[in-house]
Amino acid sequence: MKPIKVILAGGGTGGSVMPLVAIAEEIQRETNGKSLLLFVGTKSGIEKKIAKKYNLPYRAILAGKLRRYVSFKNVIDPLKIIAGFFQSLVILMKFKPQAILTAGSFLAIPIGVAAWVLRIPLIIHQQDIEKSLTNKILTRFAKKITVTFRLSLKEFPREKVVLTGNPVRQDILGASKEEGREYFDIMGDLPIILILGGGTGALSINQIVAQAVFELRQFCHVLHITGKGKKAAESKDRYQVFEFLEDDLKYAYAAADIVVSRAGISTLTELAELKKPTIIIPLPDTHQEANASFFEEFKAALNLSQKGLTSEKLVATIRKLLLERHDREKMSQEFDRVFEKHAAENYLAVIQEVIRDKR
Repeated sequence: MKPIKVILAGGGTGGSVMPLVAIAEEIQRETNGKSLLLFVGTKSGIEKKIAKKYNLPYRAILAGKLRRYVSFKNVIDPLKIIAGFFQSLVILMKFKPQAILTAGSFLAIPIGVAAWVLRIPLIIHQQDIEKSLTNKILTRFAKKITVTFRLSLKEFPREKVVLTGNPVRQDILGASKEEGREYFDIMGDLPIILILGGGTGALSINQIVAQAVFELRQFCHVLHITGKGKKAAESKDRYQVFEFLEDDLKYAYAAADIVVSRAGISTLTELAELKKPTIIIPLPDTHQEANASFFEEFKAALNLSQKGLTSEKLVATIRKLLLERHDREKMSQEFDRVFEKHAAENYLAVIQEVIRDKR
């Protein structure tokens, strides 16, 4: 593959950034690191730190969030979008990319429209089951729309939409169970439960887990990632709590026998790739509920509603799943099957087609 020149744009949450990172990895692998890539994000979002970790040159723009509810910020944020549009024009005219890639973030609006104005091909990625507001807006401006799930094909114009699956960064997959147990200094043979508190709304899960810790420690070892500033309990015997894991997340993934997680597609794609039995607690009244229902329908994960969830119910669900090895194995197989294989390669083929057509 010949080297290419591409901008990746996303931010606000890690979920919209990780597929882009996976694509960046695949591009550089196929071109022996000779492609020119630029990541465009917000000034202070998590994406800046992630881009630095993966050695991606970075530029920041202003971006306003689009809300479906009444807020004073709905007056201010359109001004940020306009400012971000003009900042994007400057970046695009200077960098001259062959294509622009986004994955549903609100930051994609100003740079997506700027790409359309300058006639630069825009590829947008739909991760979730439910179409994002950003992608609804950008559909008319996009050259191609890639989707994670087959059922999303009907949500977009037939001539634009392509089923690719959701790209996964390969570095998160590179540890063994033994390495994971050793990394966290876990002795004995008790099963390990990894609990991912998530970002938004993490405190609700963390409080339930804090109430469940005493019971959980009787029959398993718990690794709990709470989110920054959202601890609800301190580490103790058979319970290790972390606000955030970066490179060491791969060891937590590898060690885990069962994972408790929110329903963000980036995380679920990684867990499916690793064939981890997963209990999903979707963020209430969000697109995550549609994601969780989808996996539950295919018997690929257990779906627990946060509404009415108690520590007793969480403990009982974990205990029951640990006792039913056959069910765990079947769940892992189904979880893996609902995602398309070779997503990064599929996405790269779309990029190459778009660039070729532009020429």
